[in-house]
Amino acid sequence: MTDTGFPDGEAAVPGAPRPRRLGWIGTGRMGSALAGRLLDAGHELTVYNRTRAKTEPLAERGARVVDAVADLAGLDVVFTTVSASADLADVVLGERGLLSRADVAPGVIVDSSTVSAEVSAQVRSAAALRGTALIAAPVSGNGNAAAAGRLSVVASGPPEAFERVRPYLEVFGRSVTYAGEGETARLVKLAHNVFLGVVTQALAEVTVLAEKGGVPRAAFLDFLNHSVLGSTFTRYKTPAFVRLDLTPTFTPVLLRKDFDLGLEAARRLEVPMPVAALTYQLVQALIGRGHADKDFAALLPEQAAASGLRLVPENVAVDDGLSLAEEPR
Repeated sequence: MTDTGFPDGEAAVPGAPRPRRLGWIGTGRMGSALAGRLLDAGHELTVYNRTRAKTEPLAERGARVVDAVADLAGLDVVFTTVSASADLADVVLGERGLLSRADVAPGVIVDSSTVSAEVSAQVRSAAALRGTALIAAPVSGNGNAAAAGRLSVVASGPPEAFERVRPYLEVFGRSVTYAGEGETARLVKLAHNVFLGVVTQALAEVTVLAEKGGVPRAAFLDFLNHSVLGSTFTRYKTPAFVRLDLTPTFTPVLLRKDFDLGLEAARRLEVPMPVAALTYQLVQALIGRGHADKDFAALLPEQAAASGLRLVPENVAVDDGLSLAEEPR
């Protein structure tokens, strides 16, 4: 049986109390939204962020703030949401990381970042030597969707550890999918984010086609969102497309990172991805043309410019679909 990494004395029978000593590393847009949902669900939470000021909104909601990652090492479950593979390796394996203390280590680390399978496996192996289980649990959705309880979670790792942390993952959104052991959740999330970029570029192309033919963006997207091709994603991206609001929820730089990882996985598995490869170049062009700090919805005005069309905001009411969110569980 796989070791869950929980401290001795934790009952392992159905209905037994689950650990409540939770920690969180990384309070950016996504991390703050997810940590906030745990607080709203009544869980005690200790948080760390490299820039302490970003933890203040959570502290105001009852979170305890610490000044070092290693201060979280004695907790039962520690969640991480960081930007890149190197960041995950640093917060777990670094000199002052979660595994740096000789006297104690977390029971389970739950990582909700999008990182490479190779680095995740390295972290998993090192954690196992300390009796700590790693659950990879990346999410689908942005910070707004997280706050509204509309995220989807995919997880992989030791099944016993997954069952221990499942109740916390279920707080994040509407579904939790277990993809198996090891790093399978990493591949699922990379495939998802490559598809995210491809879908956004395709949505930009057809929206520009319709508008250049005389159709208001709001009208076209309203039709699309109510058709068989409409989705949660097309709905909550509609306000950005209609109003040209490029306040970042996910930047082209982060999307490029995920394309790098996804296309690397495709090469390793000998899977041709011609459409994804072309979209990658369009994402790269966004960054080269100065959109690095904007939302990746900037694919729309770039597509319009390539079509000889100058877009202007349409100041009309549109539905982002998040009003249909379930109540927090």
